[in-house]
Order: sequence, then structure tokens, then C-alpha cells
Amino acid sequence: MNLAFSLATTLALSLVLSFGLAANAQAAPIQSSAAQAQTQPQQKAAQTFTGEIWMSSGEYVFVDQSTNAVYKLNNQDKAKEFAGKAVKITGTLDARSKTIEVQDIQPAA
Repeated sequence: MNLAFSLATTLALSLVLSFGLAANAQAAPIQSSAAQAQTQPQQKAAQTFTGEIWMSSGEYVFVDQSTNAVYKLNNQDKAKEFAGKAVKITGTLDARSKTIEVQDIQPAA
């Protein structure tokens, strides 16, 4: 009887551990996906900026009319078309680098 009880206990313990490890293995990707979602930067919404494009230190910059703040522009080719003109820029602002990631530039109305 002891041997049968011991084998039954060992078998039961093995099954419990097997199911427990399988459940943990399935839960790990879910936890991993949630952790990744928290660490990924959120997509910034596009903004509209009104001002002028000037040349400064060999590159085109945007001067905001309302604040007189100066921002770098990531699309120098597009900015070149509007040098010295009043414009409306659609894009996202990286405040840390003071750079506007340009989506579109139009003449100001």
C-alpha cells in the first residue's frame, strides 16, 4: 500500500507541476506584450504651426510667429521651397531637440 500511495502521490505531484509550468509558459507572452506596450513611445499627434522659414547657420529653420521660438526642420528640401516666406507647417514637434518633423508645408493664408 505504501508503494502504491507513493506512486500515486508522485504521479499527482508531477501532473500538478506539469500543468502549473504549462500555465506559466502561456501567461509569459501576455505579460511580455503588456510590458512592451508600456515601454513603446506613444505616437505623437500632428500639429499645425504658423510662422516663417529662415536660413540660420546654413540650415532652414522655422520661426513661430506667436512665440518667436526657433525650430529645426527635418525636411530641408521641402523647407527650401518656402525660404523667406510665411508658412503653415503640419508636423510633430520633438520638444527635446526643438525639431519639427515635417509632414507638409503650405503658404500661409
